[in-house]
Amino acid sequence: MRLKLDIIPEEDFSYWEINKHTIQGMIYSHLWNTEYKKMHEEKKFKFFSFSDIFPPTDFKKGEEKNFIISSPDREFIEVLYQELKNEKYLYLGKRGFMLKKINKFNLPLKKRFITGSPIVLYQDNRENLYFSFERNPDLSFFLERLKDNALKKYNAFYRENFTMENMIFDKIIFGREVVVPLTKGRNKFIIIGTTWKTLEKFKYDRDEKRVYKFIMDCGLGEKNSLGFGFLNPVR
Repeated sequence: MRLKLDIIPEEDFSYWEINKHTIQGMIYSHLWNTEYKKMHEEKKFKFFSFSDIFPPTDFKKGEEKNFIISSPDREFIEVLYQELKNEKYLYLGKRGFMLKKINKFNLPLKKRFITGSPIVLYQDNRENLYFSFERNPDLSFFLERLKDNALKKYNAFYRENFTMENMIFDKIIFGREVVVPLTKGRNKFIIIGTTWKTLEKFKYDRDEKRVYKFIMDCGLGEKNSLGFGFLNPVR
């Protein structure tokens, strides 16, 4: 399930003033009075993601932009929708926006996807080292780690032990590697991720359909609840 938020800024400012912690904070703040109020404190998968804000240009007063929140947890999306639907105004950090429109919708599963935010994977999480093709151009390592991470989240969500022998995707077209600067409080750090023009699975068997629907709604890779690994299906 998904929510699409159409927002209109009240003033001009840089695109980079609104970062992923800003959007994540807005989401968590609208869960404070719900059964999901302790989600941000829990040391486990959060099972939601969100896209980058589009179009990715500086904010101009009165110029509409949008972003999408997705989750395989229908109740989570419904609760967030109920909390947001009557809002006329949103704060993202210190910046104010009119909430012009919010739509709740579901998308059918397709066989081809494009990233709506960079995919992040750890090469070594104990060392807090992110995977980088510039540092380690090993595509098989990337795809295997991507599959392992996706199945770990899927099995945690559905309490299953599903395995998959085949590669997670049959056709991929690389976009670019990106360095995303983030600020949380006074701390500044960077995250390395990759964007993809195509991530395609040629054929699903019956059991795999639910896995890929989960992937489409939960996101790929690490740090989904911080807005990484968001996927859009492509016709």
